Amino acid sequence: MDSRKKTLLLINIIGGAAVLGSYAWGLATHPGQGNALWGAVPQILREISTVTMLLAAAGWLIFYIFLLFKVDLDTVRINLGAGFKAFSVLSLAVLLPSALWMPVTFAYIAHPSTLIWMVDRLVLILVGLASLGLLSALMNIQPRKPALFFWLAFGGCAFLCIQTALMDALIWVNFFLPQL
Repeated sequence: MDSRKKTLLLINIIGGAAVLGSYAWGLATHPGQGNALWGAVPQILREISTVTMLLAAAGWLIFYIFLLFKVDLDTVRINLGAGFKAFSVLSLAVLLPSALWMPVTFAYIAHPSTLIWMVDRLVLILVGLASLGLLSALMNIQPRKPALFFWLAFGGCAFLCIQTALMDALIWVNFFLPQL
């Protein structure tokens, strides 16, 4: 495997473990407080977000399977200055703040302050923007082969963007604390 792909795989393994670990830590250290993470988000939006979360997680896997196992770095052109490395940088920009979200949100719940709330919002905005960056980078790949797998990766990344840029960065923040 090419070193650029190895780097991307390592980022996904370590970053994914950090995200899942932060969630496990958050739920283990705050037993029975999982619902507090929803705040004032209406039930229908909770249900929609739960579905889009699952689709985003599946989409992430499909997206990275495409990048790691279907993209031929000898023939691919990525119309970005950073080339394939852009996927590593943007993946870090999704995973690192994602690992911070639950600890920051529980910190806000325990000790509400404007500063912690702004950090929480910033974390979600960064993840949403980086997800949109991944979709943009994917759209700059040429050739898009195999075509079926490219479009599956596109759909997976699109669900990631729906979850992170829409459901989290825009909708969740506006309903979690409606008084702010």
